[in-house]
Amino acid sequence: MTADPALRREIPDATVARLPEYLRTLSRLAEDGVLSVSSEELAAEVGVRSAQLRKDLSHLGSYGVRGVGYDVETLALEISRALGLTEDWPVAIVGMGNLGHALASYSGFVTKGFRIVGLYDDDPALADERIVGVPIRPLAELTAHHAVDPIAIGVIATPAPAAQAVCDALVGAGISSILNFAPAVLSVPSGVDVRRVDLSTELQILAFHAQRKSLAAGDLRSAVVAQ
Repeated sequence: MTADPALRREIPDATVARLPEYLRTLSRLAEDGVLSVSSEELAAEVGVRSAQLRKDLSHLGSYGVRGVGYDVETLALEISRALGLTEDWPVAIVGMGNLGHALASYSGFVTKGFRIVGLYDDDPALADERIVGVPIRPLAELTAHHAVDPIAIGVIATPAPAAQAVCDALVGAGISSILNFAPAVLSVPSGVDVRRVDLSTELQILAFHAQRKSLAAGDLRSAVVAQ
């Protein structure tokens, strides 16, 4: 069952960070024809404790039905609404190198509630290029474009040295939600939200875990030999 949305409390950031994974798993279950799922089953699929999952979903006002669990499609819709994915979010990407091209060509944006409306790069060689029907424009046209066709989210896919200037241009145009793929820490005024995606940091974290597994395996082999 679902409580009145007006009664929902503000959702904690940690819960928001887990909601996309819940939604991804629910979408897969729906594709497999699963109609309902218990908190224990869903938690196991996602890789969290069932108590944590129930607490997270309680922030949405969704509590499931005892003995039945959660209706998969209904819960997926509740999470989509909480994340704002039932709306159409216009996105602009700045920096049309390999990463920018890949992001602009990603078909999953459309199905997840995002629409690419602007592509920007100051490289003259890209002036006449289009990706999925969207023309690549110089960054100087961003403000005018935003005034006519408002952009909700700006994506920075430039090298690190250009990231702050691009961020300033996005903020100056009135865009206050930014996804930053550049390996740089950005300075923004109050009221501007920046999410940083640092691929090198993620790889370093994976390297740490790989090293730990390797050392553990080595210790195990040494223990076996010693016996």
